[in-house]
Parts: sequence; structure tokens; C-alpha cells
Amino acid sequence: MTEVPQTPPPPAPPSSAGGLPLTVGVARREESAGDTVRANRRWWDTDADDYHAEHGAFLGAADFVWCPERLREQDARLLGDPRGRRVLEIGCGGAMCSRWLVGQGALPVASDVSAGMLRHARAYNASTGIDVPLVQADAQYLPFASGAFDIAFTSFGAVPFVADSPRLMREIARVLRPGGRWVYSTTHPIRWIFPDDPGPGGLTATMPYWDRTPYVEYGQDGRATYVEHHRTLSDRIRELVAAGFRVLDVVEPPWPAGHTQVWGQWSPLRGAILPGTAIYVCELA
Repeated sequence: MTEVPQTPPPPAPPSSAGGLPLTVGVARREESAGDTVRANRRWWDTDADDYHAEHGAFLGAADFVWCPERLREQDARLLGDPRGRRVLEIGCGGAMCSRWLVGQGALPVASDVSAGMLRHARAYNASTGIDVPLVQADAQYLPFASGAFDIAFTSFGAVPFVADSPRLMREIARVLRPGGRWVYSTTHPIRWIFPDDPGPGGLTATMPYWDRTPYVEYGQDGRATYVEHHRTLSDRIRELVAAGFRVLDVVEPPWPAGHTQVWGQWSPLRGAILPGTAIYVCELA
């Protein structure tokens, strides 16, 4: 998410660096479910190369990092014991998390809506020799049988990039067996009210926390090129409970001492004052 003032800004200079969709401005406006998926799929298809060039070293080829705060699954163990478990990763990007899980004895399948991201996942499969099965799919309409998995998770994938997140939660519940675990990390909802600025400008609240109007970047024709949807903390809890989950924990990783890397809006300055990530740990009833 990027800072959005209370009134629509004047058009920004056209930008298509790295092949990204041509964006001329940003707005707060409603966006349909279909347009949200189309815009974000194209965005991640065209941004995949730049994303991995910028963040690949941080994420690794076979590592499991939950968030820019550098919390790793090997330390947090939020998924429980994955040995012998069927695991679904949604919004997998390069599938580095699933590749790490193979080394833990899990049986993962990695999915993403973006063909560009899955291209990098295939390349990582080849370079590491760890061949994780890859599936292109919208997380709201998963091509898997009911009860097919013991664990599902995503590290910053899918959830904020769909218009109907309650449907996504129901779909995750459908493909999990009873007692299955669902864990996902996403931007902490409190960050919505602050500008996406890693410096001092990002410490002053500018947006209402309860305003759920989507953040939209749009092109010259007015069509969305990128969409992100905000939900409050209570929204997230309610949609999980409505889908049949028990919420076991909500983790707010602190910024670790000695961590100096800036990732977009995440920085040591902001991390010392504001939570940047929320991780929801759930179990299907």
C-alpha cells in the first residue's frame, strides 16, 4: 500500500519501469472482484523479475521467512510439526517456503495466481534440485479436493489482493482436513492509517483506520493496475471464525536488534515504534 490523501491526487507521471502496467495515478475507490484479480495478476506477472532481483537474497531459494521483520519458521514453528504433512502454500511467489518445508519432511504443493512468479519458482526448483509441485490458481477458487491438506499457509500472499477475503477463508477451510492448520502473514492493519514511507513521514497517521475503501493504482484508461484491500483486525478475526477456524494466536513480530534492511515501508525506524506484520495462526474446528 502507498500513501493516499483524503482527496484523489493529481495524475502522477506515467510509469512502466520494468514492464509494469502503465500507472498514472492512485485513488481510493471500490473495485470489483474480477478487476482486482486481473489487475494484481498482471502486476505480479510483470513485477516478478524486479521483485526477485530486489528481495531474492533476503528470501533465499529454500528458506521460510514470514515477514520483513525476518521471523523465520525454523524459529517460530507456527505451522507445528510438518513431517509427513500435506501442505498447501498459496501466493507462493518463488516457492522458497515450500522448498524449505521439503527439507523438513513435509509434502508441499505451492500455488500462485501469477505465471511470472511461478516462472521463478520453476527456476528455483531447477537450481536447488528441490522439485516442489507448482499450480497456477486463484486462491479463491482452488483446484483441490475438499480435505486434501493438513496445513495451509501464505507469507504475504493472496489475502490483501482479493476483494472477497471471507470467501478466500472459506476456500482454505474447504481444502483442509478437520483440525488442519491455516497460518498467514500480512501487513498489520494499523499500517493502513500511515503513509508507506520508511522515514519520519511514515510516523504520522493520515487515513481513517475504519475506511475499508480499496487502494487502487490506475492507468490512463482508468482501469486498475494494482489493488489492495484493507481489513481491520476485528474483520480478520470475524472472517476466520465465520469460516470455521479457531484463532490460536495473532503474532506481531517486533523489529529485531541489528536488522538494518529497509523493505518498502518497513524500516528500523518504523519497526521500533509500530508493528508492521500480523500473523494469524488458526485451526479448523
